Amino acid sequence: MPKRFQYKAKNPRNETVQGTIEADSESRAADQLLGRELIVISLKEMQSGNGALGFFKNFSERVSKKDLAILLRQLSILISAAVPLVQALRILSEQATNPGLKTALADIVTDVEGGTKLSNSLERYGRIFSDYFVNMVKSGETSGRLDEILNYLADQQEKDYELQSKITGAMAYPIFIMGIMGVAAIVMMTFVLPKMLAMFTELGPDVVLPITTRILIATSNFSQKFWWLIIIGVIGGFIAFRAYVKTPAGKRVYDFVKLKLPVFGDLLRYVYLIRFSRSLNTILVGGVTIPVGLKIVKSVIGNAVFEDLITETLKEVEDGNPISTVFMKSKEIPSMVSQMLSVGEQTGRLDDVLDKITQFYVREVNATIETTIKLIEPAIMVVLGLGVGVIVSGILLPMYTLTSKL
Repeated sequence: MPKRFQYKAKNPRNETVQGTIEADSESRAADQLLGRELIVISLKEMQSGNGALGFFKNFSERVSKKDLAILLRQLSILISAAVPLVQALRILSEQATNPGLKTALADIVTDVEGGTKLSNSLERYGRIFSDYFVNMVKSGETSGRLDEILNYLADQQEKDYELQSKITGAMAYPIFIMGIMGVAAIVMMTFVLPKMLAMFTELGPDVVLPITTRILIATSNFSQKFWWLIIIGVIGGFIAFRAYVKTPAGKRVYDFVKLKLPVFGDLLRYVYLIRFSRSLNTILVGGVTIPVGLKIVKSVIGNAVFEDLITETLKEVEDGNPISTVFMKSKEIPSMVSQMLSVGEQTGRLDDVLDKITQFYVREVNATIETTIKLIEPAIMVVLGLGVGVIVSGILLPMYTLTSKL
């Protein structure tokens, strides 16, 4: 894993510059600085920030899609206004409020000022700038259309952020309600129900309690005696799940199951199709070849099932076959997408077809989100009603039975 070093050096104009650099060792860091025509004055390794303090530091330095979208838009405007690249980057570095982005931009300014290409400098910060972003900038530098490419990237990043915000907003309400219901259920089972159910447990074995009452008593007793076991089980289950999902086999199973979820499975499938079509369209517009474009898209798609499809598609393309060959055989890809891709390849207008696919599925996502939001509230009310009904019946039924015998 690359280490981070803080340096102070002299540039070719004999000015003192400082910043951070990532490298495997101190000697490699010094070689990289020398390659930028910088004479090292001091170079020391920065603390990796382990533990809780390091976690919060890394969290605060995380660059969000919103931060990146704003950066791209500002950079594209400055470049379009004929502001020199170094000056534009310096302005953005000074204005940046995110610590991680500010540090990265300061280093990039030093790199570019020393003669390094922007794409090569961005490549060092893979945690912020993806392969997709770096390759698009590289194509803009090669074609002399950097301002157009940056503007196009800004548009796509803003659309991605808008889509993500809509999905997050749709998911926030049910997650919040389910969380409140879970907390309420724990409080009821641990503190409220034991006192109300105590009188039923004292009636003795001769009184046959309804099944709902017996379930409530058993659940309440278990939660009171083994609350620590429940906490350990939840935390342990979460850790085990995360560890399994990080394995290649686990990720494939998890991503496959996500696509089969009712309502949300279709929504996620649309999102992955949008990522594929929008990313590949942007790459092709930037002048990148289809095989290289597919490799880049694979790294940003975010689902193992689709990544496997793209890997198979890449092999077909390298063998001289159309992109649509593998997609037509897959059950995860709608036939409309495969047919449109085939038409786009035959007519030589693949970029236009990808744009149309993106627009279509953006509308589908918006419609699905609206429908889901309308369905979520009554569904939650039904679940809440069933839960309350079980608790009420578990308490009222034995009371009714007892009073009827008096």
